[in-house]
Amino acid sequence: MKTLSFLIATFFGIGKIPMAPGTWASLAAVPCFYPLVGHPFIHAAVLVLVYFAGVFASTRLEKDMGEQDPSCAVIDEVLGMGIAMLMIPKEWQFLVMAVIFFRLFDIWKPYPIKKLEKLPGGGGMMTDDLLAGV
Repeated sequence: MKTLSFLIATFFGIGKIPMAPGTWASLAAVPCFYPLVGHPFIHAAVLVLVYFAGVFASTRLEKDMGEQDPSCAVIDEVLGMGIAMLMIPKEWQFLVMAVIFFRLFDIWKPYPIKKLEKLPGGGGMMTDDLLAGV
């Protein structure tokens, strides 16, 4: 279970990339969610699964590492990117804008996104990026 949580939380190891792991995870999420663009109900169902798997895995990773919101936990970026892509047209310009705006809001964390980060465990990590994706 420890290995599965690690794989989910780090999005199959992408979170271990030394520079900008959140950006790499966001970019890796694009081809994962691209086939779902234009299918909002399936897309939303996948996002719900990613959210709950991410909360579980991130909470477990925090406990295993003894660190709050470890930088290698990037499943939250995958969720946020998936949300940013939820209702966009299936054209490359919109994909580029979704990546740029999601990363901007994820890094900047305007109110109330910053407040959500304080929620306990993986819930805080996942929920702040959920709102950044919106």
